[in-house]
Amino acid sequence: MDAEHDTNGITLRQAERDDRELLLGVYAAGREIELSLVPWDEGMKMAFVEHQFDAQDAFYQSEMPGSTQEVILLDGEPAGRLYSHRADDEIAILDLAILPQFRRKGIASSIIRSLQAEAGRSRKGIRIFIESFNPSASLLTKLGFRLASDDGMNHKYEWRPENR
Repeated sequence: MDAEHDTNGITLRQAERDDRELLLGVYAAGREIELSLVPWDEGMKMAFVEHQFDAQDAFYQSEMPGSTQEVILLDGEPAGRLYSHRADDEIAILDLAILPQFRRKGIASSIIRSLQAEAGRSRKGIRIFIESFNPSASLLTKLGFRLASDDGMNHKYEWRPENR
């Protein structure tokens, strides 16, 4: 799915330097469960979010050159982000996060289905890691992903075209 491919008003566009504040907000929203558990003030939480965001981006760019970070738009309005990497044999969903006010509108499902269609055409698998407390595990299962590993903190889910 790209900026020219529209599915139910959902489009993606390449993230740009001017998107930093938006992307930080999306990243922070994705960490809200964790951040609710720490006794930090908002300034400390934001400093942590910025540090982790920058570290994540540096890691993905270093370890998975060619990774793409895209802004998810719903009817032209920023609704989240997709960070992904395409290799010869798989598509890795590095991070898929939707802003709270846009959740439960089918955005993540639509994006994942689009990635499944792409992966199916090229006979690639898809993988995604989520934290053990992430409620999206049920969505992944519903979309045909299987739990491939569980280290107690992170769950690795995989999807293969033959699983359809």
